[in-house]
Amino acid sequence: MKLVFVGLGKMGRSILRGVLERGFLLPEEVGVLGRSPERTHELAQAFGIREVRPEELGRAERVLIAVQPRDFPALAPLIAHPLTGYLSIMAGVSTGVLTRRLGTRRIVRAMPNLAAEIGESSTALFGPKEAEEAGDLAFARSLFATVGDVYEIPERLFDAFTGMSASAPAYLAVVAEALADGGVKMGIPRALALKLAADALAATGELLKRTHPARLKDEVASPGGTTIHGLFALEAKGLRAALMEAVERATLRGQALGEEE
Repeated sequence: MKLVFVGLGKMGRSILRGVLERGFLLPEEVGVLGRSPERTHELAQAFGIREVRPEELGRAERVLIAVQPRDFPALAPLIAHPLTGYLSIMAGVSTGVLTRRLGTRRIVRAMPNLAAEIGESSTALFGPKEAEEAGDLAFARSLFATVGDVYEIPERLFDAFTGMSASAPAYLAVVAEALADGGVKMGIPRALALKLAADALAATGELLKRTHPARLKDEVASPGGTTIHGLFALEAKGLRAALMEAVERATLRGQALGEEE
């Protein structure tokens, strides 16, 4: 087998769908190990891939670890094989910890986000020289390219990337909900307000790929107009500071997860 998924939650399923739908791997080249034999069977049947038992992991070329960080210490002894390469999407678990627990330096850390569901993820990657020499890093680049853009960054930036990019869909969902609530307050029906907020965020995202945020803001905010009055309210309520603090708090939590390990 070329790849075995250990754990297959929401993010893991998004990655698996991308891998299969874009033909990066064939179903018979992919396996899954769930939290129980029953769950393993259920997931394998759902995606048409192979069921894997812990003792069979040594036959896999690579293993993608997609479990919660708190579950990893107990799981590691069951999946550790010195000749296997590992890809991890666990937040806060460093390559140092992964190496110590798994007994190999063939480790690639990856941090995608929820947009993997629609092939629009931003995924951070890092791997030591052993992972690069074994082809694990190149494999990871191609794998995560099936669900969006890939960015290779130093490992010291992983927690910040997690706190900003991986968490951003949740932050922006709150922004969209608040915008819709504002529309409802001013008389717009709820369903329409939610649609307008979603459209605005999606369109603005496309525009921001072409121009700087400050320029886009200035183009919309005409002198004495409605938008500049709305922006004044956002500044008065500390929107910028709140978002910056959200990234900071999430980054620090990622660091704490690593320390708990």
